[in-house]
Amino acid sequence: MSTTSRKHRDFVAEPMGDKPVTALSGIGEVLGEKLEEQGFDKAFVVLGQFLLLRKNDELFTEWLKDATGANARQAASCSQCLREWCDAFL
Repeated sequence: MSTTSRKHRDFVAEPMGDKPVTALSGIGEVLGEKLEEQGFDKAFVVLGQFLLLRKNDELFTEWLKDATGANARQAASCSQCLREWCDAFL
């Protein structure tokens, strides 16, 4: 398994609460703005999309790439972050 960033580790270490979308691993300011423009302003809203796609990494990464122009690495990082958060808290 690939190593994770500090941002990733910090995100999966605690409940999500009302964190901004940019708290997600792989989502910086540019992608965050694109998501916010589409109504995905909080991390929990992106989690909802991940759950609607049945926690399917492939479907989620394709959705994120289509929605924001994220590259494969960014999309995979976000998907892994959400998956690990779900494993810890759901």
